[in-house]
Amino acid sequence: MIPRYGTPPGRRAYRLRPGAYALLIRDGAALLTFQHAPEPEFQLPGGGIDPGESALAALHREVREETGWRIGYPRRFGAYRRFCYMPDYGFWAEKLCSIWLARPVARLGTPSEPGHEAHWVPLAQVTGLLPDPGSRAMVRAALRRFGVAG
Repeated sequence: MIPRYGTPPGRRAYRLRPGAYALLIRDGAALLTFQHAPEPEFQLPGGGIDPGESALAALHREVREETGWRIGYPRRFGAYRRFCYMPDYGFWAEKLCSIWLARPVARLGTPSEPGHEAHWVPLAQVTGLLPDPGSRAMVRAALRRFGVAG
């Protein structure tokens, strides 16, 4: 069973929006993206999977766009569902978020996605910065599995 976060489905119509997101750890820190709009917030790098695109291809593309980094050795860690409004797209979504563990291997440049910044955050601070309860739960589980305090 995939955990669910956010308002449960009701009379509202939700559009399925699969996405791939990365927990990128190196030298005791995680690489997060800071998105300025629609709400300024830290997030796991990642995003929606485009039609015809694989989850892995989307993961590589989204991480590169939002952080400017290339990743290696991705492993799928888990998934969760989140029900939310997506103001950039103008619809309510059931986001099916797959979480991947990967290693940032090369900085290619600055983020190409407008309004995004890449930040290295000490592992102990990551969950306190993520507003999404699903992301927080996945990060906590990953850090526990690897015996890392966070």
